[in-house]
Amino acid sequence: MPVLVFLGTVVAVISSLGAPMVPTIAAVDHVSLADAQWSLTVTMLVGAVATPVMGRLGDGPHRRTVMLAAAATVLAGSVLAALPLGFPALMAGRALQGVGLGLTPLAIATARDSVPGERSRSALAVLSLTTVAGVGLGYPLTGLIAQSLGVHAAFWFGAAISAAALTAGILVLPPTTHRPARPLDLLGACLLGTGLGGLLLALSEGEVLGWTSPALLALAAASALLLLWWVRHELRTPHPLVDLRSLRNPVVLTADVAGLVAGIGMYLLMSLVTRFVQTPASAGYGFGATVTVAGLALLPFSAASILTSRIASRLARRTGTAAILPIGCAVSLLATLAFLSGRDRLWEPFAVMGLAGLGVGLTFAVMPGLIVGAVPAHETGSAISFNQVLRYVGYSTGSALSGAVLQAHTPVGHALPTGDAYTAAALIGCAVWAVVGAATIVLPRRGATAATGNGLRITVRAAGGEAEGEGAREEGAPA
Repeated sequence: MPVLVFLGTVVAVISSLGAPMVPTIAAVDHVSLADAQWSLTVTMLVGAVATPVMGRLGDGPHRRTVMLAAAATVLAGSVLAALPLGFPALMAGRALQGVGLGLTPLAIATARDSVPGERSRSALAVLSLTTVAGVGLGYPLTGLIAQSLGVHAAFWFGAAISAAALTAGILVLPPTTHRPARPLDLLGACLLGTGLGGLLLALSEGEVLGWTSPALLALAAASALLLLWWVRHELRTPHPLVDLRSLRNPVVLTADVAGLVAGIGMYLLMSLVTRFVQTPASAGYGFGATVTVAGLALLPFSAASILTSRIASRLARRTGTAAILPIGCAVSLLATLAFLSGRDRLWEPFAVMGLAGLGVGLTFAVMPGLIVGAVPAHETGSAISFNQVLRYVGYSTGSALSGAVLQAHTPVGHALPTGDAYTAAALIGCAVWAVVGAATIVLPRRGATAATGNGLRITVRAAGGEAEGEGAREEGAPA
């Protein structure tokens, strides 16, 4: 478990490595801010493609090989990005680092197979939270290193922790030779990768091209068509990349919807807080803090999200696992309301992020357990990988939404938005959390009603977080 958690944390830290350094990268490599922003975007794009492919490959007998190969790819990307070879090499390195985003679902699948009994539930919760806690750790770390030692030193730091993670994986990760090999759905991988890539590209370039630009609208429409083709293909092929039929299970559907929409709310608030804290007081708001201080504002987020792994297990015994999702959404809604009503003193954003970490942590802590309990063992890696992809789409959407709202409230000829921009964005964040909270209540009940009407039995176990339908727990049976 320590090695699996370390792998997940390293991946999360490295995935956020470019975020606070975008202005510095632009200055060092003599590129525009829009181009420098790709040092973050390209990692998400590659991760969105690599994650479902790695999840399917990891469900077979070569999981250990896939995980070690991904860790080695992250190490190679870190070294390439650290070398002073110019902006193209940096972009290539960041793209290679994106492959590592597929490691967390495989770590969760490994924990399911290797961690016995009662420890399995808490292990899945901790691993799910590494993607949240690692981002909060990555921002202040990379900001401090880049501010003190320069951009390349931050990537050398990434190379060092990647090498440590690879070494630990070689020594500890267990083999999975007992699992049968299954064909890889190459067409499905291409359709999903191209469709998601185009969608994330449209979201990331909306501010640059304009949200009503014909090129942007054409890209978004083409991406949507590719994703619809992918859905049709996945439902017809005998060996799908992602078994979309599992979405008929209300537990899986709820977890996936919550992952997508909660990701939007999470990154929307994080983007608002880090930008607000760095805004100079001359704008009429903000604190003029450095990149390092802005990153430190996210430390309470990481600390609180880590604590929720224990809180979630205790709540599950009292309320049932499924009830934790709406509770987490309610806490996240309170955090967004707190940012909406109080941001006059520097300590307030720190408190807001601590409360947000508690809410997001509760929401994300139970998702793997719900999915693992609802799908056959041989589908674990694929199902959780798809949930992880939806999170990445949510992260990118939340970040793009934040930028779009702030840009819309920036007067012509001014570099900074008005204070009302943050109020408008926070209200949107409140609406997002209200929607996902309602979905986590309504979807399971509608699914249970439909299943009962069809003569099926659905049970949610509070202690184990497992949801099962008649015959669903049999190896190979559809959930």
